[in-house]
Formats: sequence, structure tokens, C-alpha cells
Amino acid sequence: MKTKILLDEDQMPRQWYNILPDLPSPLDPPLHPRTGKPLVPDDLRPIFPMELIRQEMSDRKFIEIPSEVRDILLLWRPTPLFRAHRLEKHLGTPAHIYYKYEGVSPPGSHKPNTAVAQAYYNMKEGIERIATETGAGQWGSALAFATQLFGLACTIYMVRSSYAQKPYRKSMMQVWGAECIPSPSTRTKAGQAVLEKDPQTTGSLGIAISEAVEDAATHPDTNYSLGSVLNHVCLHQTVIGQECREQLASVDEYPDVVIGCVGGGSNFAGISFPFAGDKLKGKRKDLDIIAVEPASCPTLTKGLYTYDYGDVAGLTPLLRMFTLGHDFVPPSIHAGGLRYHGDSPIVSRLVHDGVMRAVSYHQSEVFDAAQTFARTEGIIVAPETSHAVKAAIDEALACKRNGQTKTILFNCSGHGNFDMSAYDAYYAGQLVDYEYPDKLIREALSRIPRVPGT
Repeated sequence: MKTKILLDEDQMPRQWYNILPDLPSPLDPPLHPRTGKPLVPDDLRPIFPMELIRQEMSDRKFIEIPSEVRDILLLWRPTPLFRAHRLEKHLGTPAHIYYKYEGVSPPGSHKPNTAVAQAYYNMKEGIERIATETGAGQWGSALAFATQLFGLACTIYMVRSSYAQKPYRKSMMQVWGAECIPSPSTRTKAGQAVLEKDPQTTGSLGIAISEAVEDAATHPDTNYSLGSVLNHVCLHQTVIGQECREQLASVDEYPDVVIGCVGGGSNFAGISFPFAGDKLKGKRKDLDIIAVEPASCPTLTKGLYTYDYGDVAGLTPLLRMFTLGHDFVPPSIHAGGLRYHGDSPIVSRLVHDGVMRAVSYHQSEVFDAAQTFARTEGIIVAPETSHAVKAAIDEALACKRNGQTKTILFNCSGHGNFDMSAYDAYYAGQLVDYEYPDKLIREALSRIPRVPGT
């Protein structure tokens, strides 16, 4: 039985898969933040290159990957698919557990799959600098890596609590030439407004997005880049699932369960959308697709499916998604990442329609799972990824109880080599299993803008 399943370089996908044409009905359109009317391409021109705008709204099922992008992706792709034999034996399960290991990229996660593409399209349009936000630092380090390759400057607003907790992610960004600023900052009006209201705030992705969007919109040489949520980001990540399908086919397997952790939804979309497309077309109606999130930021499991801003200041378009409210600030005691208040509109739609389902876990139990995984398979995973590990273990143990032999696939979206402060807190007994109170969620949801018909 194989442990590691590899593909040759010429087997890396040459196209991205766009799930939008396979949806039973069109996705609800993004709305202009001031007029409330559906966005048109020109609305996004101040912050995005035209090709990414086309991809965001495309009705083409497959979109060619440019050769310049593909050449860089080949530095680490195709990524390996592993059969977790040692974990299976430890659990005593009849299930077959496979994990796609995205930690082999230079920044150590799945994020450069889209960072490289976004940097390329901005370079082609003559943009000189990209502004972005980052939470735990995986996206910031990926974009710093990608912009360096294409000769672009990069400014990254990093959520203040993560900036303090994960100093080596900041160092990675600086090695690749990026400027990393703790958010909220005094550099933008959005940051100044937040600090005036709460000088001690630990920050949030929603705040950092406001700062990055404002930076891009107020500098003609600068565009904005987002590492998750948007359609074109999910599109670029589908190389993951496409490779998985070919790797599993080589050992005559197809997943019964597909799992990924979810913050904004990019790595989950990457592994699940090619399989969700099969399910939507009636090929695998019983396929179980599981989105896993933290109990302290329970967007899919406790949020409201409605239109909301993607940022605190209301500068971004209104997206129909599951949301905890755009001014949601996650607790600083949460160490596991996945802290965004909303989710990908496509992922949200598929969960809302029952094509996928969502579960949430407390951080102590996901770190327990990460420890089990490290002690059996050897990989110390990112705290975010540990949520997917926990769900995979739970599904495998259910197979043990029920005597079922299922094929379980999960996305091992990144290594945790720069996240050891979270593991230190785990071993020191400092992690608190905080479940975000329903009262605070209701308060945040009460401030969501009301859009007729939703």
C-alpha cells in the first residue's frame, strides 16, 4: 500500500476549475457599498486588475493558468498526497485517511497558489505595489513571496494580536521584501478611527482589510489583494482538488468524505470544489463535504446568511455570505486562526443549500488532534489546519464504531513551524475553550446593513 502518491510536473493542472457554472442557480451578486446596486466591473477597477475582475464574474467552467504562473507553481507543485497509515493504525479504524500536504510550498501553506496568480496579473497591468491584510501571517508571507518574484512592492497590515503572537511570520515577510504593519495603525483613516474608539484593540481581519483597501484606493500605483473569500481566490486554489482527484484515481479511490478548515474558505474551496462539482452534477450524491471552524469564531455554524460588508469600515462590496457581523472582533485568547467574520460567498451558498455542512470545535481539542497527528504522521500542522485534522479523526473513529471502511480526504493546508507560540500556550495549559456568546453575536448581527429581499 502506498504511503506517498506523487504526480509528475506535466500532470499539474493547466486550468483552474470555476464552480459557478455548475451551481443550480446564479450566485447572489456583490453589491456596491454605497448604492446597494449590483457591482459592475468598473466598480472594482480602482483596486483590482481587469483579468481578476473577469475571473471574479466569469461563467467559464475552466480558465487557463498562464505559463508564467505555472512555471512558478512548479517550484512545489504538484504537492504530495499521503495515506495516513500510522494515524489509521493508532486510531484502530478501518477508514482510509488521505491528506493533501500543502506545507511544501516556500511559505509553507496553500496561500501562494493564488498569491502568485494575483501578483502576476497586477504586474501585467503595470501596478507597482500591492496592499493586503493578514491574520496569522500565512497569506502575508505568501504574497510577500509572490510580489518579490514579480518585482512588486508589498505592504501588509497584520492583525495586531497575531503580529505579537507570530513574530517569525513577520520576519518571513520582511525577508521577501515586504513591509509589515500591525493593524489597526495610524497610517490610514480606518485604522485611526478604530484606535480612537478603542486604543487597546487587538485588531481583526475586518479592520486590517479596511486599512489595506483604503491604502490601495488612495494610491494610483497600488492595488489591493485578498487571500481568501473572493471567487477568483477560490478559483486559483482548485489546483489542490484537481490534483487530489488524479492522485486518488491512481490508487483506485474516491473520497466518501472531504474535509477542510475554514476561515474565509480558500483552502477548503481548493480541495472541495472539484469534488463538489461532481456532487452537483449528480455523480456522487452521498459525498460528505465538511467545513470545520473554531467555536470562538463560528461563522458558518452560528452566523446569519445575508449581505454584509467584508470589512469594518464598510469600504468593500456587500457580499451575501454567512457572517457574524462586520465589526466582529475575535477574542485575543483564541490561538487557532480562522478568525474572519464572514466566509466565501460560494462556500456559504453551498453550506446554505446543503451541498456541504459545517462543524465547529474548541481549540484545546484541535490541538489534541494536532499532537496526535504529529506523533503519528510526523508533521506539526498549523493551528488552522488542526481543525481539519480533528474532523478527520472524528470521522475515522465513527467508521471504527460503525465498522465502515470510508475514504477520508482532508487538506493539510500548512505546517506550524512558525506557530509554536500557540503550541507553547497549549502545553502551558493557557488555552481557553471560549465559545463566542450568542448575545454578542446577536448584537453584532443587529448592526448588519439591511438589504431588501434578504
